[in-house]
Amino acid sequence: MKWLDTDTFREILDSILRNRSRSLLTGFGVFWGIFMLMLLIGGGQGLKQILMNEFDGFAQNTCIVFAGNTSKPYKGFRKGRSWNMNYADVDRLKHLVPELETVTPSVSLWGKSVARGETVSSSAVIKGNRADYARIETPKLMYGRYLNEADIAQERKICVIGKKVYNELFPEGGDPCGQRIKVDGAYYSVVGVDWNDGNGININGSASETVTIPISLARRAYNMGNTVHMICFTAKEGIVMNDISPRVREIIARAHYIHPEDEQAMFLLNTQLIFGIIDNLFNGVNFLIWLIGLGTLLAGVIGVSNIMMVSVKERTTEIGIRRAIGATPRQILGQIIAESTVLTLVAGMGGIVFSVLILYGVELGMTTDGILKAPFQVPFWTAVLAASLLTVLGVVAGLMPASRAMQIKPVDAMRDE
Repeated sequence: MKWLDTDTFREILDSILRNRSRSLLTGFGVFWGIFMLMLLIGGGQGLKQILMNEFDGFAQNTCIVFAGNTSKPYKGFRKGRSWNMNYADVDRLKHLVPELETVTPSVSLWGKSVARGETVSSSAVIKGNRADYARIETPKLMYGRYLNEADIAQERKICVIGKKVYNELFPEGGDPCGQRIKVDGAYYSVVGVDWNDGNGININGSASETVTIPISLARRAYNMGNTVHMICFTAKEGIVMNDISPRVREIIARAHYIHPEDEQAMFLLNTQLIFGIIDNLFNGVNFLIWLIGLGTLLAGVIGVSNIMMVSVKERTTEIGIRRAIGATPRQILGQIIAESTVLTLVAGMGGIVFSVLILYGVELGMTTDGILKAPFQVPFWTAVLAASLLTVLGVVAGLMPASRAMQIKPVDAMRDE
């Protein structure tokens, strides 16, 4: 006789049905444990994705340099001195730090008016960028294109507008590419719409409130000379930004007579460090999730084992009679372990299904305009791992009761009867 032939399986079902209240109570512990584990895993995945969406579009190996006021005197210059970076700093970094892949400058002008006919969008930020700035902050183009090298070289009067600017200037919707808008008194042709929200990292203003023009045009139109408001750079693959950022600080500081240890004079925003903190945070969260979930699940499995012990004790006579009429110890062992495993699996799979339904409801609540903000679901292989874990725990939960059942002697069972 096999462990799970038709007769054995029928006996298992009969045993579970005869003790419905006890089986429900036992199964609820496993159901609740796996439900909490899957719910926490899916919720953790969704929360991490929501947080990562705040930094969507930014390269994870980026560093951004801003100029501030000096806080230390250096080489005859007093503290509190203001200074500006320039295009020579961009060339210095390209030549002196070979580990850098992209080095691009950017300029910004705040509080500029943007108009299209009678419709006005206030508080727009004009940004002057190069085409390679897209490697720093990847645009989500709803319409058109981003700046290219020809736009920069020819100082074309074109622009890429942000989401908020588009919604206010073009409330009727549609593709605005080719239409002209008035930006701070000058007319520009729209070539693209960037749909980035820019909620997580706002570099000199939110991306949704930005009008991006060629940096060469911004220099001439606003008489900015050689000034650069910030320099953005990315490291080559395999290079850790923390290893080269001190050298970047030293190179720029030396050219502008700034104390090398004056951190207030030069701000370095290292996105690689930010993403590393997020990863470490959620690694700790995932560890706690598994710790809490497995603890709850183990408590349920211990309950299954205890209930099976009680069941074996109540079925002493039945087991003894079966032994007397020829049932082998292996058959008794198989039935008890199979009963424990089936009870654990049924309750556990119910918990997994219920958690998936709850997470699906959360996803529906997080969907806006047909767009899902973050997937609150359990990964497939995690669910498979959980089902396998339930099987193992079901077998473990049945080992002690099965061992007790195998020790029952037919003569002792008859005497008890």
